[in-house]
Amino acid sequence: MQDPAKLLSEDDLALIHALQLHPRASWTELGRALGVDPVTVSRRWSRLSARGEAWVGVSPGPHLFEQVCVAFIEIDCAVGSPATVVRTLSRHPHTLTIERAAGAHDLLATVATRDLPAMSRYTLDVLPSVPGVSAVRARIVTHMFAEGGRWRIAALASGQRAQLSADAETPPTNRGPRQITPSDRAIIARLVRDGRASYQALAAALGTSASTVKRRIDQLTRLGLLRFRCDFARPLGGWPVAVTFWAQVPPLDLPDIGHSLIRLPETRNCAAVSGTQNLILQASLHSVADVLRFETHLATTHPSLDIAERVITLRHEKLLGHILDPHARSVGVVPLDVWSDPGSVGS
Repeated sequence: MQDPAKLLSEDDLALIHALQLHPRASWTELGRALGVDPVTVSRRWSRLSARGEAWVGVSPGPHLFEQVCVAFIEIDCAVGSPATVVRTLSRHPHTLTIERAAGAHDLLATVATRDLPAMSRYTLDVLPSVPGVSAVRARIVTHMFAEGGRWRIAALASGQRAQLSADAETPPTNRGPRQITPSDRAIIARLVRDGRASYQALAAALGTSASTVKRRIDQLTRLGLLRFRCDFARPLGGWPVAVTFWAQVPPLDLPDIGHSLIRLPETRNCAAVSGTQNLILQASLHSVADVLRFETHLATTHPSLDIAERVITLRHEKLLGHILDPHARSVGVVPLDVWSDPGSVGS
């Protein structure tokens, strides 16, 4: 049973910020930046991880978004069935994230498949057949400006950030084959569970050598196919409010506005999507009152951005494969597998 929920401490948030900047940094590197010894850092992380209050996993890299098909899917459920639908969809490896919404729809799911035909099968055949689902509306991502793994909290001083950023991931390269092999899928499935797993542990689990695992992970990150990220129970860290804005933007303004929005510290996800509302912006905020303040800022800064709907998330049920409890703590993992056939997913 989980311990009673309590807010994360400033030391906890500092460690989380450090791992957002450099998710696989050694305890020595982290301790140096935080001004504590490596044993203290390791012990602090073990406590956070054991409680499900923070975890390191993986998310698609920028170049993987160019290969797969991603959609934000609004789902309506029959009366009394949303919880049952959530339990079913949480087991689907293509459903990356599930949010309970305070809006016109019951659920908002982020889904990824290997291509558009696979997305068609999932949205037209698989989802409507799930007991309790009454309607499905998909908005296909046409360009991902930023995904949640780039979001940062502000718990470290500039000097501390500089120490960690200097050794963090380098910009992805265009050189090399961008193919995800079956072996890569096995590595990724392990990293979803523990993004800080050692090369030796991964090799032992997969029946290969540590050097082979390290070489392939280095290649996947260098090619922009894989990215490590540190997530945490946001309500316990001071960000209890998640809001989704659906907006209409003139097509000629969309690139400039999209790249401007991802520079806002509140922005978690931002993408161009199909449909009349051609932009989705998801933000993490400190309070419900911040929603109006943030929206006013958007309208003032970008007059051509017409926000058609704003939806507050009542609860995150799943986040990049991690099953969450009502306090957004990780209580289980369903490894992502966007390359498998959606038709084989059972309800």
